[in-house]
Amino acid sequence: MKNTREKTNLTEGTVWKKLLIFFLPIAAGTIIQQLYNAVDGLIVGRFVGTSALAAVGGSSAQIINVLVGFFVAMTAGASVIIGQIYGAGRMQDLNKAIGTSITVMGLVGLGLTAVGLVASDGMLRLLNTPEETIEGAALYLRIYFLGVPFLMVLNMESSILRALGDSFHPFLYMVVGCVLNIILDTVFVIVFGWGVAGVAIATVAAQIVNTALLTWLLTRSGQEYRLSLRDMGIKAVYLTNMLRLGIPAGLQSLMYSISNMIIQVAVNSLGTVVVASWAMSGKTDGFYWAISNAIGAAITSFIAQNYGAGRHDRVKQCVKQGLILHFTATVIASAVLMLVAVPALRLLTPDEAVVETTYQVMSYFVPYYFTWVLVEVLSAVLRGAGDAVYPVAIIGIGICLFRVVWIATVFAHFGTLFSLCLSYTASWTITSVVLVIYYKKGGWINRRRLVDR
Repeated sequence: MKNTREKTNLTEGTVWKKLLIFFLPIAAGTIIQQLYNAVDGLIVGRFVGTSALAAVGGSSAQIINVLVGFFVAMTAGASVIIGQIYGAGRMQDLNKAIGTSITVMGLVGLGLTAVGLVASDGMLRLLNTPEETIEGAALYLRIYFLGVPFLMVLNMESSILRALGDSFHPFLYMVVGCVLNIILDTVFVIVFGWGVAGVAIATVAAQIVNTALLTWLLTRSGQEYRLSLRDMGIKAVYLTNMLRLGIPAGLQSLMYSISNMIIQVAVNSLGTVVVASWAMSGKTDGFYWAISNAIGAAITSFIAQNYGAGRHDRVKQCVKQGLILHFTATVIASAVLMLVAVPALRLLTPDEAVVETTYQVMSYFVPYYFTWVLVEVLSAVLRGAGDAVYPVAIIGIGICLFRVVWIATVFAHFGTLFSLCLSYTASWTITSVVLVIYYKKGGWINRRRLVDR
């Protein structure tokens, strides 16, 4: 138990080494997830077709982001609470907090399944989905939502383990899930010819296996935390704090998703090639977002444990080291993406029009990712310290609302792909400036710890 505590305790040791060691498995896992997404796109694009690619990655992806993304983002609230409890050494409360979190997310998953099965067609038509892709998109969504309860628990369990300082096992089991998913994709799509349905079934099957592995790990004996049936259920004190932090995080995800859905409507108005290219760009430059999200997750867990332990000195060190890490990763990732984009895209699809348009989209985004760094790092720091409302308000207005207004004004006037893409860089820059001002005011660091409430 002592060795386990030493490995997962983020409140001791050299800050940059602990942060880097903790970050690397998260980054590796998210990159592997993106590799899977790329292979998934390759299989769909080459063996099913451009319309199927648009069906899986267009409006259906936006709907998943709205309905699922809100509640996946809420896991951040639970992970901050669990991280602060662990950092403060409150082991008697740990298992109860873990049990409450998993129970809540399992129930949420069941509710989402019901909504997804009933409302898929209506939501796709609301997004002005191209008629040639709507049947495949609806089929994909119905099958996907059958696996959402497992997806909810999977994300919660991964967040819990990272909050406890274990980023390796979520990475390891993600690798298992991705490899299984690729194998099943190959069998169901290429061998059996199931098309879009095969992609969805493979995804659900892999999520079930991944969830089973993580559940087994959390119930294993010989560690400080151990999930058991008596810990399952809903304890009001943990649920209250989980919702207090989780709802703002969920609202932020929802605002992102709604603004992206509005953007997707604008993308849909530019034709099927642009729709497929937009989806393809997400599968390629998604590698950068995977790294960025990994850094944010690492920083949030690091801050939560140290804030819970009252180590404000390490909190401030983590901010500096996190900015250096993220900026360095951004410069390297941007350069690599632009260098390998065209040959990588030609591997994913034989459609030269899609390749050219996707590269055009990437050229409007990738060189300017540095404007995003402050948003990711500072919001992760504030979230780990339990400051949820103000950062969400800043991001909601500076990014989400700004983009909606942009679409209704600038894009409505010009109607070009460039005018659409420019909304992203402009919103990142504005939000970065406001977050820096809020962070510098410093009130967030003197907030009461969640474990003291």
